[in-house]
Amino acid sequence: MTSVPRIVVTDYSFPDLDLEAALVRDAGFELVGHHCKTQDELIGAVAGADAVITQFALITPAVIAAMTRARAVVRYGIGVDNVDLDAARAHAIPVSNIPDYCIDEVADHTLSFILGLTRQVVTHTREVRAGRWGLAVPVPAMRVLREQTVGVLGFGRIGREVVRRLLAFKCRVLVHDPVATAADIVALGAVAASLDQVVAAADLLSLHCPSTPATRKLVGSALLGRMKPGALLVNLSRGDLVDTDALVAALRSGQLAGAALDVFDPEPLPADHPLRTLPNVIVAPHIASVSPTAVRALREGAARRAIAAVRGELPPNVVNGVTVARGVG
Repeated sequence: MTSVPRIVVTDYSFPDLDLEAALVRDAGFELVGHHCKTQDELIGAVAGADAVITQFALITPAVIAAMTRARAVVRYGIGVDNVDLDAARAHAIPVSNIPDYCIDEVADHTLSFILGLTRQVVTHTREVRAGRWGLAVPVPAMRVLREQTVGVLGFGRIGREVVRRLLAFKCRVLVHDPVATAADIVALGAVAASLDQVVAAADLLSLHCPSTPATRKLVGSALLGRMKPGALLVNLSRGDLVDTDALVAALRSGQLAGAALDVFDPEPLPADHPLRTLPNVIVAPHIASVSPTAVRALREGAARRAIAAVRGELPPNVVNGVTVARGVG
């Protein structure tokens, strides 16, 4: 008797997997969900799986090696830094992400963070709730975007949408992305610049880069020291782009006047971490991508990619260079 192909979900933050299970069942396959916490649990879960969907679990070389049948690893999300791409490529397992499910959500959230910092929204909310009434900061802290130079690092799908929104506020926008062409940046209405030029000129720096060996800890003490005193930092991309200790030091010293963060290193942010209590910081628990539309698109996209892989197709958006669908091991 032939066994039913099995798609395994290693971990998930949704209330249930009913949406995915319905799609997988209609395809004639089986979906098995887990909340794996350890490498041993992951190895046990993926052994024999025909495709694997993962959210935050660390998919290490040992976990990849246990995927003797898997035809794909699909990430719930855009970033794939929790998956060892080299190990998956060595085993001819394509790794696929969902790159376009939350573009507007994250771009909107970025602008809300930028306006929250420049207009001191959280500061005044906190003051009124404490029973005080009046301007809670010095007048220069109340900034207008039209007078700001905003630096954007990263000109991918989200970075472009952030630039479009910023330009509507009439600010000067400098963009650095080593992959994007200057012509594309200029065509959108921004200014193409080097990393050093962006860092030196920006009144506010917004990060929209992937996590790669070249970008991890990019924003450390050296880069922060080159920024204008009193500049602002916004990060809604990946937490490990920023050296957290250097960020805290810059916020405490006044080198940075404020920061707004949806992602962190480490994550979750420890309960006693200073970023939770510093008065010049706006924080959110990695939720910028969320809307009903985005969550549905993410879950359906992941399930459909896994189904395609089990059917012997190469799923879309392969990010680790595998170009041929994997046969059963």
